[in-house]
Amino acid sequence: MTAERLRALHVPADPLVLPNAWDADTARLVAAAGFPVVATSSVAVAAALGYPDGGKAPAGEMFAAAGRIVRAAEVPVTVDAESGYGLPAAELAGRLLDTGAVGCNIEDTDHGRGAIRSPGEQAELIGSLREHAGDGLVLNARIDVFLGAEDENAVLADAIGRARGYLAAGADCVYPIHVRSPEVLASFVGAVRPAPVNATYLPGGPDLAELGRLGVARISLGGGLWYAARTWLEGTLATIAKGTVPY
Repeated sequence: MTAERLRALHVPADPLVLPNAWDADTARLVAAAGFPVVATSSVAVAAALGYPDGGKAPAGEMFAAAGRIVRAAEVPVTVDAESGYGLPAAELAGRLLDTGAVGCNIEDTDHGRGAIRSPGEQAELIGSLREHAGDGLVLNARIDVFLGAEDENAVLADAIGRARGYLAAGADCVYPIHVRSPEVLASFVGAVRPAPVNATYLPGGPDLAELGRLGVARISLGGGLWYAARTWLEGTLATIAKGTVPY
């Protein structure tokens, strides 16, 4: 599948669901379950490699992991490239394409500075990525202003302005990560329509069907599957340590 086919799967109100994988085996499981695309989760990939999230893993190791996932999945893969690992846009685009990926997330947090980039700076990065990747990558522009926000309405206008700027610069999809309020998400979707919007499935928030009704075109589980699997494993190991094997 080409990047163009992946773009076509972003249908508002009929979202592409992405259970995020973190290694070759989980990518195979996602594909075997019938999902047409595999997405990676940076927090999960980094953890599997022995590093914390937030751009702390070496770029070479993250790209190598992405390449293994692409080879194993046998369906198209979109890679969580975090904030770009400090690489020039030309190098970032080239290394992503070299993995065989057809899409990527690019977030507006600069982990090196520990701050969110200005809208103009991030739009410039997205525009340069588009220039160097051509149509070969579906660019999903992550918007981080909702992370940790006590009042989501207070940052909504900033998020919408960023989304419009990123789309104008060449992003295919915008991702206001971790919006919890259905009303805020609906307002965001309406403000950028008809552009595709990626939402995060969060426990206790809107379910997959409701997210579709809110008009999103893509749903990510992020690190959710990895966290659930890790929590199960921790509990199982604790049980074994007490002398009982629960399987």
